[in-house]
Amino acid sequence: MKLLHAADLHVDSPLRGLSRYEGAPAEQLRGATRRALENLVDLALAEEVTAVLLAGDVYDGDWPDYNTGLFFARQMGRLHDADIPVYLIAGNHDAQNSMTRTLTLSLPGNVHYFPTDRPDTAVDERRGLAVHGQGFARRDVRDNLAAHYPEPRSGLFNVGLLHTALSGREGHEPYAPCSVDQLVDHGYEYWALGHVHQRRVEYDADVKVVFPGNIQGRHANEAGAKGCTLVTVDGRHRVADLRHHDLDTAARWHDLRVDVRAARDLPDVFRAVTEQLDKELAADTEPDRVHAVRVTVEGPTDAHEQLHRDQESLLHELRSHAAQRADTWVEKLRVKTSPPEEHLDAAHADELVRDLRQTAQRLGTSPREVSEIVESAELLAKLPPRVRDELRDPSLQRDLLAEAVELLAAELGSPR
Repeated sequence: MKLLHAADLHVDSPLRGLSRYEGAPAEQLRGATRRALENLVDLALAEEVTAVLLAGDVYDGDWPDYNTGLFFARQMGRLHDADIPVYLIAGNHDAQNSMTRTLTLSLPGNVHYFPTDRPDTAVDERRGLAVHGQGFARRDVRDNLAAHYPEPRSGLFNVGLLHTALSGREGHEPYAPCSVDQLVDHGYEYWALGHVHQRRVEYDADVKVVFPGNIQGRHANEAGAKGCTLVTVDGRHRVADLRHHDLDTAARWHDLRVDVRAARDLPDVFRAVTEQLDKELAADTEPDRVHAVRVTVEGPTDAHEQLHRDQESLLHELRSHAAQRADTWVEKLRVKTSPPEEHLDAAHADELVRDLRQTAQRLGTSPREVSEIVESAELLAKLPPRVRDELRDPSLQRDLLAEAVELLAAELGSPR
């Protein structure tokens, strides 16, 4: 038996905000989720899998029109023609009360949508498979859904299909909370999880508890290879092999972190970044993939003040370098450097710079105070709703605070 486990497809995710970036490969990135789903179906057909398991968030939210649903239905039709069943639950993004447009009635007969008001079991005696699952009726499910999943079916390979953050994951809402121990003790052989976008094998013994990650990175916080998990089951109904398969052939995000402590000036930083960028991209053998890169330079360096003064200039130099490859785009440059140790005493001699750093250090340990400052800013009300929401992210607030302080310190320390 072979099972293909995927989650968090986010088909036609809108990738908001790309249009404001000059040179961004917006169309390639927007189409990447569709290509990843096509790759998933191609893999299922090539491997002649027993079934496909989709653990929630097939869609990113309500569709602007029916084209998203029609595309998904066509892909499920390809699996129907090959007699491959699909087991599917709704997640927080495509929860039942979030979708005003649906095509569930006309989906091919191989697609089994689990109910959202209770857990249920789909049994396939011919294939020796029992799949248990429950979808999200609403976006913010805080109940432990797994606690009510049915008992395992004797003589079959039992799969629990669940959209959950387990006992909590940074960057993910604690939806459908439960513990790994609870899942392991439930008696199923495999738990096919969704919601966490990073691949993780949470438990790897007689029972397997797996997040396959999402099938396509959609922004810089979803960098690296993305895909699905191929599960091979032996004749004793035990998992014999777990294998990750990349599906993100259309586009991939990279989080490039470069230590620039040896740099003396901006040209040195430029050379360090471009050398590391070229090396990373040379290792990627996918011929048609678009690469979107977020660059972070870090470490104590003589170029610290110049970096903060000329950050925008360096960003455009890096974009110009990347543009020499038709497949590469630098999305953002983040400067997280510091002055070299021998310069710190001189910088602190300036009373205003010292006070700035002390204030930033104090605020850095008080996220609530930073949030209150952001909320009280008159400018916030004039910003678009999407930007306001981004600025309310505590991790982004910390980054912006650090960047603002270093920029001010660099300006105060610059020659008059």
